[in-house]
Amino acid sequence: MDWYRLLIISLVLLSCKNESYAKIESNTTKIQTKPEYSLLEIGECLDKGARFLLDRQNPDGSWGSARQTKGLNIFAPVPGSHRAFRLAVTALSVSALLEIKANDPNYAKCLQVSQQYLLDKLPELRRASPMALYNVWAHAYGLQALSRMHDLSDKKSKKKKIIEVMNQQIKMLQTYESIDGGWGYYDFNAQTKQPSGSSISFVNATGLVALKEAEEAGATVPKRLVLRALEAIKRQRLPDHSYLYGEYLKYRPRHGINRPAGSLGRSNACNYALQVWGDETITEKVHKICLDRLIKRNGWLDVARKRPIPHESWFAVAGYFFYYGHLYAAYCVDSIPTGDQPKYQKQLAKILVPLQEKDGSWWDFPFYDYHQQYGTAMALLSLKRCLPQ
Repeated sequence: MDWYRLLIISLVLLSCKNESYAKIESNTTKIQTKPEYSLLEIGECLDKGARFLLDRQNPDGSWGSARQTKGLNIFAPVPGSHRAFRLAVTALSVSALLEIKANDPNYAKCLQVSQQYLLDKLPELRRASPMALYNVWAHAYGLQALSRMHDLSDKKSKKKKIIEVMNQQIKMLQTYESIDGGWGYYDFNAQTKQPSGSSISFVNATGLVALKEAEEAGATVPKRLVLRALEAIKRQRLPDHSYLYGEYLKYRPRHGINRPAGSLGRSNACNYALQVWGDETITEKVHKICLDRLIKRNGWLDVARKRPIPHESWFAVAGYFFYYGHLYAAYCVDSIPTGDQPKYQKQLAKILVPLQEKDGSWWDFPFYDYHQQYGTAMALLSLKRCLPQ
């Protein structure tokens, strides 16, 4: 009667499993989504998110700190890593507030001190150690913030200063360029003067988008720096419009993180970077394929959101891919024909609006005291692009 015992055991296990699922279901807060969010509702989210940044700004004008830890922190040599994190988060916050609240007198002092902080501190930033190059994020996001500062300034002296800092930040990107072209945020190889670490596809995309904005603002961008980064991205591009996480995975193209679900947070960033620098292979059709994929398979990103260990989720997705991926998707929406934009604007808003926390923030990965600030800034920049132009 072994089959009978197996049947009983199976029924007991199934009962336990169903009971555990019921407990999980009862303890899970269901996010209510609507078919569509109005301009008023999106505007209220923008206001609430901007207010969160205003309230959380440090006295020196920056955002973020190393004060909040979770006992499971990423490799971050001090103090350089946290200087880079703080500057990157501050740059993102400045970009978001300049796009949303530049003309609001309630944010005038906030923006004044934060812009001065960037002008003073960005030129001082270097890598934290031969192995940790988190500074490349701050150089890139710094350039984007500076470009917005330049566009909105009406003082010649300030514009001149901004261009000087932009050119200096571009030289820093030259200094920390990978030997293969583009950039990475670790050098696990030889830790050489010019980083010997792998070129990382989405870091290249971040840098290239920033360099294009800097060039449009009037900064001097070396062609060789751009071409090498573009070639590095192209080498990591796969036929299904996914991108390798980094060039070090070129012999493992079907590794989970390189497949479409694992690339959801990178594909739109890489596509957009190639497009803004004139790559004609990034067509409207390619954008739609990757935007549709992000929306339809969004669960692969969402299931990793707020998980405390990087890359612990399916397809090795890390929590911090979430708002990054949606930000560059929003940039891509801006680049497709206006008649096709509303569909994607509505879908992105449907994803992002319900995820706003009660305090007005958005966050996807517990990261010292930086995660709410960068998540909020990225969500604000994304939702701003969900409004009809």
